[in-house]
Amino acid sequence: MNQARFAPPEPLLQLAGIDRFKLFVTLTFDSLLALAIDQVRTGDRALELKYSPKNAQDLPGPLEELHQPVVYHLFGKLSSQPDFVITEEDMLEFLHHMQSRSVAAAEHLFDALRDNHLLFIGCAFPDWLSRFLLRIAKSRQLSLRRTEGELLVGSLTNRDSDLVVFLRHFSKRTKIASCSPAEFVAELAARYTSRAAALEAARVKPSGGAAIGSSDAGDVANASMSPGAVFISYTHEDQAAANRLRDFLEEEAGIDVWLDTRRLEAGDDWGQKIRRDIKGCSYFMPLISAAATRRHEGYFRREWSLAVERAMDIADSVPFIIPVAIDDTVESTDGVPERFLKAQWARLPDGAGSEDFRRRMVALVRDYRRRTHE
Repeated sequence: MNQARFAPPEPLLQLAGIDRFKLFVTLTFDSLLALAIDQVRTGDRALELKYSPKNAQDLPGPLEELHQPVVYHLFGKLSSQPDFVITEEDMLEFLHHMQSRSVAAAEHLFDALRDNHLLFIGCAFPDWLSRFLLRIAKSRQLSLRRTEGELLVGSLTNRDSDLVVFLRHFSKRTKIASCSPAEFVAELAARYTSRAAALEAARVKPSGGAAIGSSDAGDVANASMSPGAVFISYTHEDQAAANRLRDFLEEEAGIDVWLDTRRLEAGDDWGQKIRRDIKGCSYFMPLISAAATRRHEGYFRREWSLAVERAMDIADSVPFIIPVAIDDTVESTDGVPERFLKAQWARLPDGAGSEDFRRRMVALVRDYRRRTHE
């Protein structure tokens, strides 16, 4: 391995470039992730630590006090001694030791895993092992109430259906993103880079010497809107359904959602921001209901008009407006813009998402990103 001199693959370089990540827990015995960090982060060298039944190394201190990135080899690190996982029996011994470890063994590490959000990328383990790793990481019963959550990223197969059912019933803070880990990392890195650049631009004064005002700051925020972002438009009577749909799109489909929760305070500046966001969003999602159609006036109608105006510049074959009926309102109901009738409606009672809708939205977002990169 030392003589092979493998170069870190692109996904590891992209992951290493997200400098907000301070603790990486790798389940492999190689040093490619540490090499990626050393290559990408200027002035930052990764500290490599390892767990083994014979010697469970710990973090230098609590996570918030780390002064350099740490790569922790949970299943051991390559060495001349057979102190790392190769076979399934090795893995069983490591897991047994973790489960029965003393409190002092790697205390800071397991505190960090227990008390923080966790992102699992490409951990293609059997169902039972995935459950066991989650249980060890959280150090308590998974069904107990907790504020931190976990995201499992990987290409799920039919054999993973039992794991999905288990997590849905007993670990509701754990979400699954069924996609290629490499694609996920590429998208995560792109969004992080874009937002970091936008925040930096907002802190820098223009060459004329004037500080950026509220209007310019809004433009920066709009410029950082991620490809595939959805704008949900609703009347205030339907806010509960809008919140439910937003949570579904963000947590189950991994889609960025813009939802106006300040409607009752809307002023001229806020109105300008909404115009910019409708112009900058990838998809406009009006919630159709009896409450909406019977109201002949309302701020949401301005949003609908702005979306229709923008749709006039978009080819009919390219979807932009995605009406969602949250009750039994039919397409022919008075008060629904004619342009909405040309779109494919979704029916989600009370804003509750469905698996078919999730798949449709994931496909639309992927199609949008593919079009914009061509």
